[in-house]
Amino acid sequence: MAERSTAAVDVADNSGDEPLTAKADAATTDGTAQAEDAEGASSKDAQSGQHSSAAVPASPDLHSGHKLAGRYRLEECVTRLDGFSSWRAVDEKLRRAVGVHLLTADHPRARSVLAAARSSALLGDPRFVQVLDAVEEGDLVYVVHEWLPDATELTALLAAGPLEAHDAYQLVSQISQAMAAAHREGLAHLRLTPGAVLRSSTGQYRIRGLAVNAALRGITADQPLRTDTEAIGALLYAALTRRWPYETDAYGLSGLPKDLGLIPPDQVRAGVHRGLSELAMRALANDGATASRQEQPCTTPDELAKAVAAMPRILPPEPAFAAPPEYQRTTYQQGTYGRPSARPASATQPVIIPPPPLQSRTGKALKWAVSALLIAALGLGSWQLAETVLNRKDSGDPTPTQTTDGGGDDNKALEPSKPITVVGAQDYDPLGDGSEKPGSTKNVHDGDTSSFWTTDGYYSADFGRLKEGVGVVLDLGKVRQVGNVDVSFLGGTTSVELRTTDDSSFPELPGGFTKAASGSGTKVSLKPDKPVQARYLLVWLTELPLSDDGNYRGKISDIKVTS
Repeated sequence: MAERSTAAVDVADNSGDEPLTAKADAATTDGTAQAEDAEGASSKDAQSGQHSSAAVPASPDLHSGHKLAGRYRLEECVTRLDGFSSWRAVDEKLRRAVGVHLLTADHPRARSVLAAARSSALLGDPRFVQVLDAVEEGDLVYVVHEWLPDATELTALLAAGPLEAHDAYQLVSQISQAMAAAHREGLAHLRLTPGAVLRSSTGQYRIRGLAVNAALRGITADQPLRTDTEAIGALLYAALTRRWPYETDAYGLSGLPKDLGLIPPDQVRAGVHRGLSELAMRALANDGATASRQEQPCTTPDELAKAVAAMPRILPPEPAFAAPPEYQRTTYQQGTYGRPSARPASATQPVIIPPPPLQSRTGKALKWAVSALLIAALGLGSWQLAETVLNRKDSGDPTPTQTTDGGGDDNKALEPSKPITVVGAQDYDPLGDGSEKPGSTKNVHDGDTSSFWTTDGYYSADFGRLKEGVGVVLDLGKVRQVGNVDVSFLGGTTSVELRTTDDSSFPELPGGFTKAASGSGTKVSLKPDKPVQARYLLVWLTELPLSDDGNYRGKISDIKVTS
């Protein structure tokens, strides 16, 4: 019988955790490469932790579609490392996305992972990504946690540049307070890296992997309080400078120059907030490093949180508003209706007085004469026109008609478009694992709108930031002239591009195709600016709609090609 932690179930009802930042077998749970994971231990990545050296068995050999406890359906493997694997899955009972860590029951760290997960679940602090379940079932041990599709890793935020002072202040304030609360309950993180910190769309920072990430990797520390405090200092240093505060590059950040030592952030980059720079140095005051003004170092998250609270609050930057257009005065406001003009007398232009109308007898006689001449001219013209028409009718002359020369190419009627038969269809996922539901590609051209081809599920509309897109390649049998491609989608608005090639085989990468048209909607007509000659057509999906299962999927029910 499965051993289940009842305290870990229903701790939180949000969805999501680790974003899909890399393919399976090439990333860690924190979204960093395996090589980075290895080098991080030597460059304080594990924050003074110690790795277990015991031999570990291979990670469980499971596949997409496998169900755990008849409830959690595995969707996509995002990590396979050091005897465990991490998956994006779907809780079919509550119809929401979740994350799952999997390892075998005979793994030397299985017991510690279960204990860490259950302890983390009991904390119940919303500032941490919640553990929802911790289970030993047969020969498997797995931990189920939230999946947050609307949150962004700190790694991704720093890829765009250093944080503003207010954002960095919020980061260190919220993270230090959360870790202080965790340590009061006897829990440490020990792997607090940029990949373990998420910022939600509301600006709230959340920490994932509390105790569990370290247990999965066998990381321990003699001074867990100091280890987590220095990790928060490293996060603040990276947020202010976009540099990792050690000599080794890590998490997509460049390290400090060698033999230079640990220098304050305001000496690394101009414009860094002085108070935050000193705070980072106080948290990193270790191995000979000291604060820039010799304050006492912060050795626990609680001390760091108090130091942040003692600082003057850093306000967000004032929003920038565009200057309104210059006010245009109306004609009414420029006039003198009921009030004197506001313009100075010197600027008043002279008013041109029109000549008086003709009021004399001579003027009246002249007006009547002109009117009589106009009437006479109109009558004469009408009489001449009527006489011409009558004469033509009496003589029997046919009414002249405009003729066209049927031999001219310019006057030929446009040839109507004709449907083009699609010989075959193939899924196209060169930027992913190479396969995207190949068994249902025939449904896009079978003429049945109730059948469809669907993509894999992703945690965001942009394919979880894993790749640019996926699609279907249509084979027309030979090079044909293509004038229009109509694509029908199910499930919601989908963004799509039409790409073509006239080669005898289609390219291995999407860049080898030529973009001909693009559009968005549920029924999209992709019409190139001018007809193109092509044998292979790539219908390339670039943005997916949200499906009922909480994932983002593209569904094509029908594609019609005309010349």
